[in-house]
Amino acid sequence: MLVRTSIGGTQLRLQFSNATGGAPVTIARARLARSAGEARTVAGSDHAVSFSGQPGVTIQPGAVAISDPVALPVKALEMLAVSIYLPDQTPANTIHPLGLRTTTLAPGDRTGDADLPGAQTNRSYFWLTGLEVLAPARSATIVAFGDSITDGYGTTPGRSAAWPDLVAERLQADPATRHLSIVNMGISGNRVRRDGAGLSALARFDRDVLARPGVRWMILLEGINDINIAAIPGIPPSEDVDAAMLIAAYSQLIDRAHLHGIKVMGATLTPTEGLWMYGPKTETVRQAVNAWIRTGGKFDAVVDFDAAVRDPARPARLNPAYDPGDHVHPNDAGNAAMAAALPIGTFAAP
Repeated sequence: MLVRTSIGGTQLRLQFSNATGGAPVTIARARLARSAGEARTVAGSDHAVSFSGQPGVTIQPGAVAISDPVALPVKALEMLAVSIYLPDQTPANTIHPLGLRTTTLAPGDRTGDADLPGAQTNRSYFWLTGLEVLAPARSATIVAFGDSITDGYGTTPGRSAAWPDLVAERLQADPATRHLSIVNMGISGNRVRRDGAGLSALARFDRDVLARPGVRWMILLEGINDINIAAIPGIPPSEDVDAAMLIAAYSQLIDRAHLHGIKVMGATLTPTEGLWMYGPKTETVRQAVNAWIRTGGKFDAVVDFDAAVRDPARPARLNPAYDPGDHVHPNDAGNAAMAAALPIGTFAAP
């Protein structure tokens, strides 16, 4: 599994989760190395990973395991390879399907191999839920909290083209923000108020935001799935949503973040005209939500992603240059426009 750092440091720790598993997961061995691309690692960079001094760990259902520190100095934006060996046949329950980077699968303990030619590949993450970097004391974390538009759906796999990846590059290019990392906690299909594709934003906030180390800011871009799914013909009335419901949910997330000293940047919801679920009602709700995000005064800062990617001649739809064809997920160019619109100087303030 390939992971890109967003900040440099002297030591690393890995986090694995069995959040949705019904049985214990045993990782007999794990290793961490610099990636040389796809299924290859850089010679001499391979390190064994231990857990409380042991070579492996068993993770009970619902639990998390943190590795011991690994003395592998890394630079920001460096690609690393995480290898694990599971000795037992194990259902892949805790998985991030849209990994956008290549994961290599092979039978047996191949964790120490520098190359895996001919192995199976996919683009999902299995049980791996975090990479922590020991960075200078003033370093801090920004969490990008959202759905598929944050997850990177619609971008080119392997190019680090999702807007959080591009924001990481902007942060590192500016000396005033080089001490900041960004963590992508987007889940495709996720909703703010109700479970579905994973726990709702309200339900997973503690796990995916508060449990991350050193969080100073959260960027919140979520709600379009709540709006669109409510418009599916025949959907139960319990799935209905209006602007007031979403605003109340956003307010809860903001208040919970503020309790822990975390500031929240609100992101306007991007256009969806042309999507089969789109209609006058969905657009009315989106516009009302966006008006509140822009002018409600509840967020600590705002980024207008809607303005960044909409068609100037037809604002209810994506700019055709940013539409990959599904009319909802910005493509590589659209994600670049979103990243460019984000006021990163806001994060530099103490």
